[in-house]
Amino acid sequence: MVLRHEEITALIKSELEGFRKDLQVVDVGTVTEVGDGIAHVYGLQGAMAGELLEFDTAAGTGEKVYGMALNLDDVSVGAVLLGDDRKIAEGCLVRTTGRIAEVPVGEALLGRVVDALGKPLDGKGPVLTKEARHVEVKAPGVVLRQPVKEPLQTGLKAIDSMIPIGRGQRELIIGDRQTGKTAIALDTIINQKDGDVFCIYVAIGQKQSTIVQVVETLKRHNAIDRTIVVCTTAVDPAPLQYIAPYAGCVMGEYFRDSGRHALIIYDDLSKHAVAYRQLSLLLRRPPAREAYPGDIFNLHSRLLERAAKMSEAKGGGSLTALPIIETQAGDFAAYIPTNVISITDGQIYLEPDLFYSGVRPAVNVGLSVSRVGSSAQTKAMKKVAARLKLDLARYFELAAFAQFSTDLDKATKAELSRGERMIEVLKQDQCKPLELSQQVIIIYAGTNGYLDDLPPGRIREFEAQLLDVIRSRYPDVLSQIDSSKDLTEPIVERLKVAITEFKKGFKA
Repeated sequence: MVLRHEEITALIKSELEGFRKDLQVVDVGTVTEVGDGIAHVYGLQGAMAGELLEFDTAAGTGEKVYGMALNLDDVSVGAVLLGDDRKIAEGCLVRTTGRIAEVPVGEALLGRVVDALGKPLDGKGPVLTKEARHVEVKAPGVVLRQPVKEPLQTGLKAIDSMIPIGRGQRELIIGDRQTGKTAIALDTIINQKDGDVFCIYVAIGQKQSTIVQVVETLKRHNAIDRTIVVCTTAVDPAPLQYIAPYAGCVMGEYFRDSGRHALIIYDDLSKHAVAYRQLSLLLRRPPAREAYPGDIFNLHSRLLERAAKMSEAKGGGSLTALPIIETQAGDFAAYIPTNVISITDGQIYLEPDLFYSGVRPAVNVGLSVSRVGSSAQTKAMKKVAARLKLDLARYFELAAFAQFSTDLDKATKAELSRGERMIEVLKQDQCKPLELSQQVIIIYAGTNGYLDDLPPGRIREFEAQLLDVIRSRYPDVLSQIDSSKDLTEPIVERLKVAITEFKKGFKA
C-alpha cells in the first residue's frame, strides 16, 4: 500500500504529538580517595553545599550509598558518607541528586526511635510521614520572634525556683561525667507527658546501653508517646553523629512552625564537636585551637539559634533547646564549653562535689544562671523563691568560713541553719518531677521558717507527708495555685492553716 503525502504528514504529526522527552542532567564524578567516612570526588562542578550525592558501590550490585557534599574545591568535592564506606572504592562513580540533605518530619515520628536520617531503629515498621525538610535552614530573624516569657516547667525545685527556663530559651546543662546531666533532661521530658510540649531527645555518640536505658525510662513513665528519640551510637560513623542534632532540630521546628511547643535535648554537644573535628581534619580543613576547625563556633551557633519563641503572627510556637556539655575535671573554661556558654541564654552547672555529697540535682547555685530569669517564672514561684538563690549563695559562703570558726553569732547560726534545711528541700529523686503547686508549697514552708526546728534528716519525710495531707484535705489549694499560677492572700491564709495543722501532728 502506497501512502499519500497527506497521510504520511498526519502520521508523523500524531507520532510527534505523543512523543515526550524528559531531559535529565546529572553531574557525574569519580571517587579519588575514600576512608573513615570521607570521600574525595574528582569532578561534580555543579554540586551544591549540603547536597546529597549518590555513590555507586564497588561490588556492582546496584546498591547505592549516599553522602553529603561539605567541601567544594576548585576541581574536587569533599563529601561525608552517610553509609558504609567499605562498599565504596577508588574509581566508583558519584552523581549529584539535586536535593539538599533532608529528613522526614511529622507526628508519625512521635514515640519512635530513629537514626540521624529518620530511618526507624525500633522494629516497629516504617515511619509514614507526609513531609521532609532540609536539615540545614536559616534561624528565624529577630522580627519573627517574641520575648521569652512563658515558663517551661522542668518539675525540679532547684531549677524552676532559681534557674527558670522559658519556652524558646537555650539553657546549657554542663558538668563532669556522671553528675546527673542526662537525668535533668529526662526529668524535664517526663514532666511534659501530660502537657502541650512535644520532646525530641538527640543522642550523639552515646553507648547503645545508655540509649536503651533512656528509652526504657521514658516508656516506664509513659513519656515516650510524646517524644522522638534520634539515636547515633559511639560506633556510628562521624558523619551521622555530625548530622544528628540538625536532624532532631528540624523535627522540633515542625511543631514550632505549626504554632505548637517543642523541647529538644542535645546529649551531648561535646561529642558532636569531636565528630566534626574528625570530619574536618580528614577533609583537610586547617585546624585551630585544640585542633578544632575555625568554624566550630558557627557550627553550634547556627544550631542553637534555631531555638525560638515565634511571634503571634507566626503562630506563637516555640522550640526550647537544652544542650548538654561534658567537662573534664570541672574545666568549664575549655574551648567548647566557653563557646556554648556564650551562645546560650544561661547554664545549669552540676558540681561533682555536691553530687557525691548527696545533693541531687547537684546544681551549683553560684555558677548557674538563667539570663531570662524571672521573666519565665509564674507569679506564685516568684513570690516564694524571690530571695532563695541569694540566700543559698550566702549560705555556701558562710559555710566555708564556718569551718574555721567555732564562735558564731546567733544571726549567722540561724542563717546557716536555714540554708542547711533549704538544701534538703531542693533535693529531689530522679524521675519524680513535681507540679508547680507542689513545688510552691514546700518552698513556701522552707522560706517562711516552718522547717527551722526540724532536723535536716527529716525534711524529705516532712515534705512527702505534707503534700499527702494537702492532696487529701486541702485539694483546693493545689488546684487554685495550678490554675491561677499565683499565690494570692486567700490561698496563703489557707496554706498557713494547712501547714500549721499538719505540723502539730508531725513528730520531729
